[in-house]
Amino acid sequence: MSELAVPHKRKFRIDTWTWVTIALLLLFGLFLIYPLWGVLKESVADNSGHFTLQHFATFFSRSYYLNTIRNSFVVSIAVTVVSLLIGVPFSYFYTFYRLRGSRILFIGSVLSCMSAPFIGAYAWILLLGRNGLVTRALQAVHIDIGSIYGMGGIIFVLSLKLFPLVSVYMNGAFKSIDTSLMEASALMGSTGLKRIWQVILRLTMPTVLAASLLVFMRAFADFGTPLLIGEGYRTFTVEIYNQYLGETGSNHNFAAAIGIIGVLVTAAIFLIQKFATSKFNFSIKASSPPEKKKPKGIGGALIYAYMYILIGLAFLPQLYIIYLSFRNNNQAIFLPGFSLNSYRTAAGRLLSRSILNTLYFGAVALAVIIIVSVLIAYLVVRRSNFFNNLIDTISMLPYIMPGAVIGIALVVAFNKPPMAITGTAMIMILALVIRRMPYTIRSATATLMHLPISTEEAARSLGASKFKTFWRITVPMMSAGITSGAILSFISIVTEMSSAVILYNNKNITLTMSAYVAITRGSYGLACAFASILTVLTGVILLAYLMIARDEDLKM
Repeated sequence: MSELAVPHKRKFRIDTWTWVTIALLLLFGLFLIYPLWGVLKESVADNSGHFTLQHFATFFSRSYYLNTIRNSFVVSIAVTVVSLLIGVPFSYFYTFYRLRGSRILFIGSVLSCMSAPFIGAYAWILLLGRNGLVTRALQAVHIDIGSIYGMGGIIFVLSLKLFPLVSVYMNGAFKSIDTSLMEASALMGSTGLKRIWQVILRLTMPTVLAASLLVFMRAFADFGTPLLIGEGYRTFTVEIYNQYLGETGSNHNFAAAIGIIGVLVTAAIFLIQKFATSKFNFSIKASSPPEKKKPKGIGGALIYAYMYILIGLAFLPQLYIIYLSFRNNNQAIFLPGFSLNSYRTAAGRLLSRSILNTLYFGAVALAVIIIVSVLIAYLVVRRSNFFNNLIDTISMLPYIMPGAVIGIALVVAFNKPPMAITGTAMIMILALVIRRMPYTIRSATATLMHLPISTEEAARSLGASKFKTFWRITVPMMSAGITSGAILSFISIVTEMSSAVILYNNKNITLTMSAYVAITRGSYGLACAFASILTVLTGVILLAYLMIARDEDLKM
């Protein structure tokens, strides 16, 4: 009798990439999940360390604290709507019309949204505050434009800062629309505004939703703008700061509870956005991208006016701060005449340390981000399984979390042996890596998804090992996506504030924090000097991006 062949079960083999997966899981577990678990424990503990839900009960039973969440929601939704209303037309005109000075428009818009979070608010106070330049000029002719302080001011400042995020997202989406679709819609009678609504916006809806989420998250987590111009209009992130580092007393457990509530709220918004995006689950790729038209007549003049006035307003804060950095001043009062006194004062107030820390922290954090991001991208795209997808999901948690929560989590986790790194450079770098890694991961992953696997298979067939193939073949092919994501991560790193305000001290102070500290102490000229140097540094990084990537569709 012939014996039936019994198939052998395939043995589970641990290869190099399996060890990479295990290592990444351990790293994320130690430096992200463990700190967040510490925040959760703090939120349900009283001063004696016993379990309690009193902090949550206090938050939900008092209208003042509930109003901080409500205020953040109102501001974030309003900023998102306004950013869409002005950012989508901005991108439409930029993509479909051949505009003179388009490079200037692009650089100005990106510099506007990549500046430190509080710089715009600070500049608008100097322009439109109670004793602001524009305020006094208009009062001289008996014109009252109202107050920059409060909810309206926050929405105004954040909308001008964040609408470029919408435009840079939409630039790529508009370019992906095939001309044949536009022509077909025109033949069916869909033209002008009707075609924009029925065809163009519906085809780009996934990008609109993605941009909306990013703007909402950035507005919800913003700390500097509400702190400087909110006055009585308290928001969620400011309340976390007050409870953790308040001058009149701190309550770390209550701050942790507010942080947990914030994470749950932003996670819910993220899931709603993911659900809405799933309703538009299609892809478009233009075989014939839209051709740019030359704006003509009154309509063309209005387009130019809209584009340049909007970008002028958005970039005005940075220009005004650079101007003020050369003015004579006495603390909060600017005097006639110009000098380099503010820069001389900055040189004696930790300027060199701030610049070196900014560049050093940024370089080290970026190196870690690039290495980890390319490994995660490869695991997710080429070796997709439950654990690798879990790593990808965990790595995106900071994307939906306010920076203050990350800062508190790291302090709670690493303020005692065996890893007492609070107050050191290491914890600042760790916060920057955690906060800004999602941008490079998404960019690297998107790039690898569009690369054929055949080249890697050819290398393997010629005897190259898996890891050698990865480093010698795959990574170079991913270089464009890695570079663009890394440059933009670096810009975000050097302007980081919301987590840094929890973690910094004089030894690890950065340019962003030096400017912020100077503002809080009323040294406005000094703050302008620090902020101007930061703006120039950001501009240089952006120019490096444009020279290397040669692409104006930013991958954020």
